[in-house]
Amino acid sequence: MKDVIATFLKWLTAVLEFVIAMILAVGIILLSIRLISSMVNIPNLETWPNYDDLLETCFNLIIGVELIRMMYYHTSNTVFEVLLFAIARQIIVDHTSTWSSLVGVCTIAVLFATRKFLFCEFGDKDETVFRARMKVKTVNRLLGLNIPHQEGDTLLAVLERECNRQELPIVTGTSVPLDDCQMRVLRAGNGKVTQIEILRNLPGLEE
Repeated sequence: MKDVIATFLKWLTAVLEFVIAMILAVGIILLSIRLISSMVNIPNLETWPNYDDLLETCFNLIIGVELIRMMYYHTSNTVFEVLLFAIARQIIVDHTSTWSSLVGVCTIAVLFATRKFLFCEFGDKDETVFRARMKVKTVNRLLGLNIPHQEGDTLLAVLERECNRQELPIVTGTSVPLDDCQMRVLRAGNGKVTQIEILRNLPGLEE
């Protein structure tokens, strides 16, 4: 029951994020239409949008688009891109002092260094933990997966079958790749598996 509630709350937060992302997308579309309709005013520096307004508005819209991607994908790469555009906007649009610009450039350099040397520690996976006796049919329905199984199979039964097929030991940390996810033994002791982690692959983020 606890697993079902936790999965439901996770699903609910995902739905809320999707709704917020849709609201933000609609707002960005409307603002883009307004910007396009106002392009005739650019030659007049006294009206909106002049060049500075255009630059600032475009940066804001781009940051909004990256926020939508971040809410949808939940990966380190999308967070990096939001931060990168936000800092670049601060440097380019605000026209602050030289020292402020230098700090911004150094911050961008730190972001790129972090991405290069630390992002390997993060996986583009959506992880959910279940009891080993949870029915595969229920897990597929909750997570929207297609784990191959026979009628009445538990996660443990599928794990044991796949480990035997792939000649893998059933110990803590063993990971079994499937078509759209991975099954990993999270907790095992005294020859008994009690918790299995499902790692769902997130699409569209391979570089």
